[in-house]
Amino acid sequence: MNPIDERLFAPATERNRELILAVLKEFLPTSGLVLEIASGTGEHISYFAPRLSPNLRWQPSDFETYKLASITAWCRFLDTTNVQPPLQIDVTAKNWGLDRVNAILATNLIHIAPWSACCGLLAGAGRLLPIGGILYLYGPFKRDGKHTAPSNEAFDQMLKSENSAWGVRDLEIVIAEAKQHSLVIEKLIPMPANNFSVIFRRQPISG
Repeated sequence: MNPIDERLFAPATERNRELILAVLKEFLPTSGLVLEIASGTGEHISYFAPRLSPNLRWQPSDFETYKLASITAWCRFLDTTNVQPPLQIDVTAKNWGLDRVNAILATNLIHIAPWSACCGLLAGAGRLLPIGGILYLYGPFKRDGKHTAPSNEAFDQMLKSENSAWGVRDLEIVIAEAKQHSLVIEKLIPMPANNFSVIFRRQPISG
């Protein structure tokens, strides 16, 4: 790799991007601002942006500074025109530096982060999304406290061995937490390798 090339590579991204793109084509709006939380290498957002509506604007973000450089490098490499410079966002913060977004994506985040990150993501989505706005999550989940495959159980154990605060989350607990922020699950889509696409939609605040 060119020593001045700051692009990072995640093999899983190339494997799942077409499958995720198909879901996004169905559920994302055709215009507005899409915020990606934990953009990582930048490979997803730089791939999605030119393949979805040209009326969408994309806002990448990550907490890690070195990943911001990779996001910028990928967008420059692929000459994307509708992706804004990445923001450094801590999902547990109450201010993400944005006033309103039309959709939020978070791919392979909440199991490789403490539970507070999931809670922060859901709270942020509740603040920033308009009524009808979409929060999209992708990754492995337990169902009713049980793993959906032995490989997921092994993966969960590996994550916890690296950091006891990490781990595959129980989808029903995530759904219950989401409801506290006026986010209601709309669709659950099984994906390859025992992952799920989870679509939440922002509802009016009840009461």
